[in-house]
Amino acid sequence: MTQEQINDRLLDLDSIVAEKFKGKKLPGWVLRFLKRFIHQDWMNSMLSRGYDGAEFCDDLLKQMDVKIEVEGLEKVPADGTLYTFASNHPLGAVDGVALCGLISRQFGSVKMPVNDFLLYLKPLAPLCVPINKVGGQARNLPQLLDDAFRSGDQMMIFPAGVCSRKIEGKVQDFPWSKTFITKSVETGRPVVPVHFIGQNPPRFYRADWFFRKFLKLKFNIPMLFLPDALYHAQHKTFRIVFGEPIPASTFDKTRRPAAWAAWVREKVYAL
Repeated sequence: MTQEQINDRLLDLDSIVAEKFKGKKLPGWVLRFLKRFIHQDWMNSMLSRGYDGAEFCDDLLKQMDVKIEVEGLEKVPADGTLYTFASNHPLGAVDGVALCGLISRQFGSVKMPVNDFLLYLKPLAPLCVPINKVGGQARNLPQLLDDAFRSGDQMMIFPAGVCSRKIEGKVQDFPWSKTFITKSVETGRPVVPVHFIGQNPPRFYRADWFFRKFLKLKFNIPMLFLPDALYHAQHKTFRIVFGEPIPASTFDKTRRPAAWAAWVREKVYAL
């Protein structure tokens, strides 16, 4: 890999800020603070190692000394079946990285709809369906999702769309979108419930409360805390629990797709 190719993979906060704020400049001291806050140098040391896709996922966890304990994987036959793996989203980065690496090793190539922070981790691009670009939804999102579900790849999806928040005193997902139900039914994919057990640092939830509840800002400010949360996931152990695959035929007309999505969400948290 050439130095130019490596440089193209790196986080460049100056460019990100210019893109988000349409060319407006922030004071130099603000940029320097933000670069330290998102651990830009540390992130770039991870991104510059030359791995892509599932190999990048495995290498990142190794470099971070993150351990993953797995339960229930034997319930999911690795017989060539194309699944929709539907998981809660407690962390916003490590969970996606860990699940994509694990599913890819066990079941073959995987695609994951992503937004916000993970779009800037360019080595993840081979695994990603970009559903949100710089705060705006991709115009061809329906077609991107349809193509992904009809492909020969496994689907890894976080139906909440954003990472978990503290709701009624408990860290949990927002209500799940119905899309994974409708697309799994259309393509005949069994749905595998997945419970990823972990939490972000406390200040992530404090920031969410302050900006979303107190100031009532609609912009996803806590997204800016996700690189810091990734950094502080180093040397930690997380647990993933897989449930039995649910046949697509289960999701019949007795309930609306949104109700089936809520039903699967309950099954995930019961694992």
